[in-house]
Amino acid sequence: MTFAQSVSTCFSKYVTFNGRAVRSEYWWFYLFGLILGWGAGLVGALVLDASLKTYPGLIVNVALVLPSIAVGVRRLHDTGRCGWWLLLSLTCVGLIPLIIWLASAGEKAPNKYGSPA
Repeated sequence: MTFAQSVSTCFSKYVTFNGRAVRSEYWWFYLFGLILGWGAGLVGALVLDASLKTYPGLIVNVALVLPSIAVGVRRLHDTGRCGWWLLLSLTCVGLIPLIIWLASAGEKAPNKYGSPA
């Protein structure tokens, strides 16, 4: 999946928590969110005054929260894990297995979350 396909797919499945997402879909969307967040922060810092400079980044982050969670859940489904494992991101220690699972290859065969993409 290309960068543009990934962003398009994630926004078309804005709050779709069922199904599966391949590695490239997750990581391209993660990069998109990172670049957009940094860009909004930069624009806020350079263009707006001190009292308003955090608003562009805040708006971008709020807009991307649901699709980011949804693609994370679908990515975990692709590895055969329940989407609730995404809550490990709330702990420092839990980030290690979560990153490993998000970066690992998905199951080739259909699983209880659907067929591979």
